Amino acid sequence: MKSDLQISQAKKLRDIITIAKKINLKSTDLTTFGKHIAKINSIPSRKKNGKIILVTAMSPTPAGEGKTTTTVGLTDALRKIGKKSIACLREPSLGPVFGMKGGATGGGYSQALPMEEINLHFTGDFHAITSANNLLVAMIDNHIFHGNKLNIDINKIQIRRCLDMNDRSLRTIHQDGLRYERDSKFDITVASEVMAIFCLAKDMDDLKLRLGKILIAFSKDGKPIYARQIKAHGAMTALLKDAFKPNLVQTIYETPVIIHGGPFANIAHGCNSVMATRTGLKLADFVVTEAGFGADLGAEKFMDIKSRTLGATPDAVVIVATIRALKYHGGVLKDKLNKENLDALRRGFENLQRHIQNCLNQFGMNVVVAVNRFKFDSDQEISLLRQLIESENVSMHLCEHWEKGAIGATHLAKDIVKLCQKQNKAHALYGLNQPILSKIETIAKNIYKAKAIKLSALARKKLKEFERLGGVKRMPVCIAKTPYSFSSDPAQLGATVNHILEIKDFDLKNGAGFIVVICGPIMTMPGLPVKPAAETIDVNSKGILKGLF
Repeated sequence: MKSDLQISQAKKLRDIITIAKKINLKSTDLTTFGKHIAKINSIPSRKKNGKIILVTAMSPTPAGEGKTTTTVGLTDALRKIGKKSIACLREPSLGPVFGMKGGATGGGYSQALPMEEINLHFTGDFHAITSANNLLVAMIDNHIFHGNKLNIDINKIQIRRCLDMNDRSLRTIHQDGLRYERDSKFDITVASEVMAIFCLAKDMDDLKLRLGKILIAFSKDGKPIYARQIKAHGAMTALLKDAFKPNLVQTIYETPVIIHGGPFANIAHGCNSVMATRTGLKLADFVVTEAGFGADLGAEKFMDIKSRTLGATPDAVVIVATIRALKYHGGVLKDKLNKENLDALRRGFENLQRHIQNCLNQFGMNVVVAVNRFKFDSDQEISLLRQLIESENVSMHLCEHWEKGAIGATHLAKDIVKLCQKQNKAHALYGLNQPILSKIETIAKNIYKAKAIKLSALARKKLKEFERLGGVKRMPVCIAKTPYSFSSDPAQLGATVNHILEIKDFDLKNGAGFIVVICGPIMTMPGLPVKPAAETIDVNSKGILKGLF
């Protein structure tokens, strides 16, 4: 089969104005970026919202699960059966594109296009977010340089510079020659608070308000200092005003796709922008969106963070799995995953089972499982997995949209339409009035099946410091941990129980409106692997790319 890039380049794209007409948008509603990409200038008015379909997954593995591919394939399949659908995706970060994970536009015949542009620069949104973040930090340093009227403690600065690239050399930096010296670091842009704010703001006024609320530092006498106090939020909003408009593209089957924002789900809240989802809900009857990594991270944060701001919960949830990934959780090495192994499949099913039960029992969701088929999956493995999944009182669909496009997921689409007709009882896991530690324990014990949480001395000190600030106690929590395990230890695969969730630190995202709970060895600036994907990417004399997946 052709590579994703070859499939993408073989498709003759429709003009984006033509795609926009499918969702009742006129050319005057758009700002175009060439023929195939556009910004949507405003959220249309429609009294009734569409249905939300959330695509999540079992705990990820090196074998890959195909969550974005399923999101695109399902959206195409809904169109195929006559439903007005739209996909809402996150934007790819250049870090994973040039690193190890790859892009974020789907794969095979279930892709968002033009994939080269989307994966590389796109409309410049991430550059705008990076610039806004770094302007704020530059203004902090400038304020200190010119007298430090606010008496900022240089050892208590809370925000860092960022860059949309994997670069481990920036994990520690030392600043001098500024009349003072301080140690700092860079984060990857998708881990920054500005990215989180960008994705949670409801409108331009809310965006500026949230930017002004960013906790930038504490003074030498312990008082909090916010971005608005150095008058940075207005200029930051100016840098973001065009980026804040959602981006419109298309699938291989010419289905509309909105791509906007892209926070990581292990170190941030992992969902595309509220602006994008709200726009989709006004433009289509079925909005298919995704949340990063497994349901323990992305789906939990969708329910406990994004849904509170969005004002809506998913009408149906698709949990994506593969037989290969289940066998990996059952103890099979990566190079042996193509061989039939029913015992490992049974063992690995415990991971998927936990995610199913959490979505059903902890969040009250309407659930279906999509199993992405690989040619090495045996009939016996498929039959066993179907029995295991159906024993949980949810249906399983064997999906082939990667190879066959829309037709490979029409059975899933029909089931989703039925699920969306059921009463939506989806709800958050905890109440905002619960104490911070109670919220964390609720997630740890109910979702991760931990027996307890354990705070480091630093974490206790930081939590006490943050809790005395106004409004923090009522914020949701954002767990930052490994996506590969229900625990904070990436080596504990399957469905580990009775573990201790160790909390190393807290990080307050005051403008975003949540407090980050740092568990285990979490890096906010990734590094490149031994053989980065960048080594295979090239462009010929005609400007045509090769090697991009």
